[in-house]
Amino acid sequence: MSEETKDPIEEEQALLVPRDEYLVSGIHIGTSVCTKSMQKYMYRVRTDGIFVLNVNLTDERIRTAAKFLARFEPSQVAVFATRQYASVPSTKMARYCGFKVFPGRFIPGTLTNPTYSGYIEPDVIILTDPRADKQALTEASSRGIPIIALCDTDNITTNVDFVIPVNNKGRKSLALVYYLLTRQVLIERGELGENEDLPETIEDFSFKLIRD
Repeated sequence: MSEETKDPIEEEQALLVPRDEYLVSGIHIGTSVCTKSMQKYMYRVRTDGIFVLNVNLTDERIRTAAKFLARFEPSQVAVFATRQYASVPSTKMARYCGFKVFPGRFIPGTLTNPTYSGYIEPDVIILTDPRADKQALTEASSRGIPIIALCDTDNITTNVDFVIPVNNKGRKSLALVYYLLTRQVLIERGELGENEDLPETIEDFSFKLIRD
C-alpha cells in the first residue's frame, strides 16, 4: 500500500490508548453533517450517512494540545463546558491540572466585563463545543485569548485556534478525551510518568446516569 493510499484507521502507530478503546467510546462517531472546516479530520462516511472522524488525528491533536497547555500557569487556563455530559470530566480535569472550570451555563461578561464578580482573564481557554459554548468563544475571540475546542463533524471552527476532532456529545467520548488530556498535561509537566495512569479511571471521568 502506497503512502498516498494508506488507510488512516489501519495504519500502525502508538496511540495513547488501544485503538479499540477509542472506538468503543464512540470518540470517532460524528454526525450526519460535516462542515467544510471539519472535512480534513474525516475518515469516511458510513452507509447510514454518519461521518466518522480519523482517530489517529484525534490522538495526535490531544498530544499537541497537552504540550501547549502544559506551558501555562495552571490557574490561567479556563475550561468551559455547557454540555451536561462534560460537567464531570471537565471538573476532574480542572482538579488534577489546577485549571479553572465553568460547567453549565456561561455567564455573559465572564471574559469581557471587569465589573462582573466572576470576571477572569485566562491566558488560554478550552471549549467542549464551539456551538454550545458560543458565548465563551465570542468573548475569548474578542480579547484575543487562544481557544482550544473539542469539535464534532457539524461544528464551524471560525475563531477556534486549535481543533481536537472528537464526538463532543457522547458521554463516554467526553470522559475519554478529558481523561487523556488530563493525563498528557501531567506527563508534559513531569508530574506523571510516561507510562503512568491517573489515580482515577476513564469511567470515573464519566458523567453518571441516574437509573431507576
